[in-house]
Amino acid sequence: MLEVAVIEDPAAAEVSLDPVRAKLLAALAEPGSATTLAAQVGLARQKVNYHLRALERHGLIELVEERKKGNVTERVMQATAASYVISPTALADVAPNPDRAPDQLSARWLLALAARLVRELGELIAGATAARQRLATYAIDAEVRFATAADRAAFAEELGERVKNLVGKYHDEQAPGGRKHRLVVALHPSLKNKEK
Repeated sequence: MLEVAVIEDPAAAEVSLDPVRAKLLAALAEPGSATTLAAQVGLARQKVNYHLRALERHGLIELVEERKKGNVTERVMQATAASYVISPTALADVAPNPDRAPDQLSARWLLALAARLVRELGELIAGATAARQRLATYAIDAEVRFATAADRAAFAEELGERVKNLVGKYHDEQAPGGRKHRLVVALHPSLKNKEK
């Protein structure tokens, strides 16, 4: 089971967003059958089977084992990932495009960048998985508590300058066999309930 999977197919996204199916996906972090799941989610086994077939058809769950119980074969299923992210690719016609209105101080532009990040990483992960290769990535996640808005602005300006210098030092447009990498640096307020 993957830790996180990216859903790119619109039909799979639709299936995953159904509240009953989302509960089943969560329950299937551990293997389960229609019978065991029916008791957990409070539905008839036949209804659960209907939803499981839809989830399986879209690759969101997979068969782990089959058990014979008398004349019946019980199918034990498990989610293909512990959690899922829906790629903007699933909503291609209305997907955000950060190139439309690049504004470094806009929260909506930052959201468009994050959407592009999810879309691109989803495609890269799929390609790396198909090629059975690791995907070279790097990320930093930190919280900074600023005393004033002026400190935050000064930090953003200094960070921008240092990143620009670092990119200038290592970027080589003419490098034979070189590969471009996308760098995204974001700064936004933490959610209040997460602050310490």
